[in-house]
Amino acid sequence: MKQSLTYYITIFIIKLIGIKKYFSKDPINFKKLRKRDIHHPHNTIFKNNLVRTFRVLNTPITEVKRNKISKNLLIFIHGGAFILGPSKHHWDTIEEIAKQTNHTIWICDYPKAPESKISVMSENMDLVYNTALCKFPSNQISLMGDSVGGTLAIALTQRLVHRKVKLPIRMMLISPVMDATLSNPQIGVIDKIDVMLSKKGLYSAMKMCAENNDLKNVMISPINGSFDQFPNTILFLGENDITYPDQQLVIQKLIKASVNIEVIVGNKMPHIWPLLPFMKEAKIALKEKIIDRLNS
Repeated sequence: MKQSLTYYITIFIIKLIGIKKYFSKDPINFKKLRKRDIHHPHNTIFKNNLVRTFRVLNTPITEVKRNKISKNLLIFIHGGAFILGPSKHHWDTIEEIAKQTNHTIWICDYPKAPESKISVMSENMDLVYNTALCKFPSNQISLMGDSVGGTLAIALTQRLVHRKVKLPIRMMLISPVMDATLSNPQIGVIDKIDVMLSKKGLYSAMKMCAENNDLKNVMISPINGSFDQFPNTILFLGENDITYPDQQLVIQKLIKASVNIEVIVGNKMPHIWPLLPFMKEAKIALKEKIIDRLNS
């Protein structure tokens, strides 16, 4: 499929910013990357929505909704290699979802590495979900995560199944990181064409987050866990993304577990492409595959 003009402009801008340069260093410079973090939404979110903030354990949560009558909840777990975020594209996405759905949205600014490890992040996600269950029925809760936010969402769901806790109605995963070891040999091939991520820097970030250097633990590498009884799952994958090879392996596990899945593969798309707001392909994916599903 031919890419849009906005695709090429987006790829050019990503290269110009030099994101891959930062993700090509070991140790990764997390302090420099964090300079683009936005921990509070911009003014238009405040202007057009009801916004409040609260804390669950060590996780500040910003709640965004259009009106007081909102029966559905979207828990949004942002990406950022466990070391940074949320970023502008996360807030832009949240604002668009709030505008076009009747969902309450919780964006979870969970603790980051290297100050916090994956066990701390997981404990926070468990309590966030438990808090949500006190306010919303499980069949009115959706989970959404991009990159390592997807990692946290999957690992959370695996724990919920194990503990026999009621599951969310659906899960939306955008370029989830499935295996922190990054040992798949195909990753090296894609690394040459990935404009955003590099194995070297991402692996450095994973090591900063891992508990006792255990990169195979299911909390950080959910590929090693079970996918039985998972809720309806939508996956957005990009062919030019180093996380793509492991995602393909997980798809086979989901199929084997008889999970109802929908897979959207972006032709030549980079990491987290549905969240890149300027790109035509991203706008279509957000509207037709995310917003329309939430409204269904």
